[in-house]
Amino acid sequence: MKVHDLTPPPGSRKRGKRVARGIGGKGGKTAGRGMKGQRARNTVRLGFEGGQMPLHQRIPKLRGFKNPFRVEYQAINLDSIEESGLTDVTPETLLAKGLVGKKSLVKVLGRGAVTRAVNVKAHAFSASAEEAIVAAGGSIEQLPLPFAVRPPASGNALMNR
Repeated sequence: MKVHDLTPPPGSRKRGKRVARGIGGKGGKTAGRGMKGQRARNTVRLGFEGGQMPLHQRIPKLRGFKNPFRVEYQAINLDSIEESGLTDVTPETLLAKGLVGKKSLVKVLGRGAVTRAVNVKAHAFSASAEEAIVAAGGSIEQLPLPFAVRPPASGNALMNR
């Protein structure tokens, strides 16, 4: 069998209706286009609404979703803690060193290593950072988040959709 031998199964393809071939049968005269008007005279492009602003331009241009309750942490790695020389690491001491921003929630991540015992107080810890601090003889304390269940939504009602 060759490509030119391939044919669709019988009955699967129906011929299109031949319109505008005289008044002898269905589809003569106006050929299913009705009386006068734009659609009788010419084709109208897809989505055209007669000059009215089309639906695809009327709808809001939102792309994706912005979660208003996302909790953003500022990451501090173990190598940063090691370089800082601090023994008691808290958000306040890190702020004084310029490692975190004001009012930021601190999360300790496990890049690098700690060679000495450090007492770390932060809002969140990665599992690897927690293991490394405890293995080096230090201690960790998880600080409570400044909000009860979730952070307050920011911006206005339209922004937080």
